[in-house]
Amino acid sequence: MIRNFIIIMAFSFCSGLAFSQSGPAYKKGTFYAFWGWNKDAYTNSTIHFKGNDYDFTLDKVKASDKQNKWSYRDYLQLDRITIPQTNFRLGYFLKDNLAITLGVDHMKYVMDQDQTVDLSGTVRPAYQSMVNPDNTIKLTPEFLKFEHTDGLNYINSEVEYYRNVYSKGILRVNGFVGGGAGFLLPRTNATLMGEQRHDAFHLSGFGLSAKLGVNVDLWNLFFLRAEGKEGYINMPDIRTTYSSSDKAKQAFFFAEFVYAFGFHLHI
Repeated sequence: MIRNFIIIMAFSFCSGLAFSQSGPAYKKGTFYAFWGWNKDAYTNSTIHFKGNDYDFTLDKVKASDKQNKWSYRDYLQLDRITIPQTNFRLGYFLKDNLAITLGVDHMKYVMDQDQTVDLSGTVRPAYQSMVNPDNTIKLTPEFLKFEHTDGLNYINSEVEYYRNVYSKGILRVNGFVGGGAGFLLPRTNATLMGEQRHDAFHLSGFGLSAKLGVNVDLWNLFFLRAEGKEGYINMPDIRTTYSSSDKAKQAFFFAEFVYAFGFHLHI
């Protein structure tokens, strides 16, 4: 569904360029900020776990996001607004239509529990009986729980280019494309082969992404935004237990749909 949205947005953006209005979408010196939420999808990934008495790899591990159901308490109450999957971004237009931004994509990544995957390598001797004769294993909570749920924090800088597609009265519609890079600071919630649950922030890797979307401006001050983003995440240094010798690494692609509201002003 997210991939289909991105394709539709790409078609709409390209079509909109043919009918773009004269004048810049945003002028040099304009500042903006937005807050919003996201829905995500992830490709299967290979996850490598290594410690003093084990070294194994899980192949084609499935995972899902974990967006909270709508409630005023979780989405709008100030002391809980970071509970859902959220987005925050600041932007500044260095030139007409061209902005540089800094933001946080607070996604969540949850390994699907009880799936059966291929395993290569060696687990702890006490858990060897959980490995099937065909070298597969069912990922039960007794063996592994693996989540980046507070969250899969992609802290990134992007460059965005805008075009004015439609303008009439208080309403203006702008299309944009962009791309950027950043680092991953996940708070990984993991329990691994009987170890105490680990849940702490740790600088784990990097990400790359590209996006496109649309802003609907009202009164040349407030805006509503919808954007589709695709990217690549590589985390070679994930903490899984309280021991620094226990590590995991993984890489995967993601698709993200963002819906947000914000404001802009000329400085």
